Amino acid sequence: MIRVFSGSDVEAAVSPGEAVEAVREAFLAYQQGDWSMPPKVYVPAYPAGDFRAMPALGAGHAALKWVTSFPGNPERGLPTVTGIVLLSDAATGQLEAIFDAATVTALRTGAAAVLAAETLGRPEAETAVVVGAGVNGRAAARTFLARGRDVALWDLDRERAEAAASELGASVAGSLGEALAADLLVTMTPGHEVLLPEGTLRPGQHVSLMGADGPGKAEIGVEELGRARVFCDDWEQASHNGELVHAVEAGAFGRERVTELGAVLAGEADGRGSDDEITAFDSTGLAIQDLAIVLAALERADELGVPSLDL
Repeated sequence: MIRVFSGSDVEAAVSPGEAVEAVREAFLAYQQGDWSMPPKVYVPAYPAGDFRAMPALGAGHAALKWVTSFPGNPERGLPTVTGIVLLSDAATGQLEAIFDAATVTALRTGAAAVLAAETLGRPEAETAVVVGAGVNGRAAARTFLARGRDVALWDLDRERAEAAASELGASVAGSLGEALAADLLVTMTPGHEVLLPEGTLRPGQHVSLMGADGPGKAEIGVEELGRARVFCDDWEQASHNGELVHAVEAGAFGRERVTELGAVLAGEADGRGSDDEITAFDSTGLAIQDLAIVLAALERADELGVPSLDL
C-alpha cells in the first residue's frame, strides 16, 4: 500500500518551522557524505518551460521528484509548478509514498531561503522582504513569520502582494526600492529580468537569490554578484544552472570564490566575515531538500490518516 499525500496533507504534516530544521539536517547530511544526490536533469520545453527530474538517496530511502516550471501558466489559470515526488525504500526498492511536488517545493524553497538568511545575515538584521508574491514567495514569507520575524512582500502585481500579505499577516513594501533595501532580502521572481543591477545592494545586506534555478535565468547582474561574498546550495548544480552560470561564463567567478551553505552549517567554512559585507546565496533547489521534507511528512502519515493506494 502506497501513501498518497495531497498538497494539504503535506502542509498539515510539516510546518514551515519544521521545514527549516529538516532542510538544515539535509544540508548537513549531504555535506558529511551521508546522503547522495545525482545531478538534476532538465528536459527543456522552451520557450514554454521545462521538466526536471531530481533524485536523492539518504536515511534508508530514495526519492525522485518529477516537476515542471512553466512561468506562463498563471496567465492560463494554471500553476507554474506541478508534479510528484516518489519515495521508495532503499533496501527493497519498494515504492512507499507519493507526494504533491508543488507543496513540497514551496516548503523547502521557503525553508532554504530563510535558513540562508538566518545563517548569513547580520545578527542584528531588522527588516526582511520577499520580492515575488507567488506560491514560493508566500512560502518564504510564511517561513520568516514562523521563525518570529516580521516580513514585507513586494510584487509587480500590487494586488497580489496585498492579498498574500493579508492572508499571511505580513505587510506590503511601499516600493521596489524600499523592498530591495531590506536587511534580509529574498527574491522569488521568474528570473527573466535582472532585478539587482550593479550598485543596488548596500553594505551589510543579505540576499537569498531563489529565482534563477535554470538555464537563461538571472536575478542579479554579474557585476553586482562580484560585490558580494557568495554562497550556494551546491557548486556543481549552481555553476551550471544558477546565478553563478553567468559569472562563471564571464570568467568573473571560479570555485574558490564560492562557499557551499552546507560547509558553513557544518562549521567547515566561514560565513559572513563582517557587518559591512554583502552576502548572497545562490539557490538552485536540491533533491536532498525534497527528500528531507517528504521524510518528515511520512512520519505523520498514520496520525493524519493519509490515504493509501494499491497499485
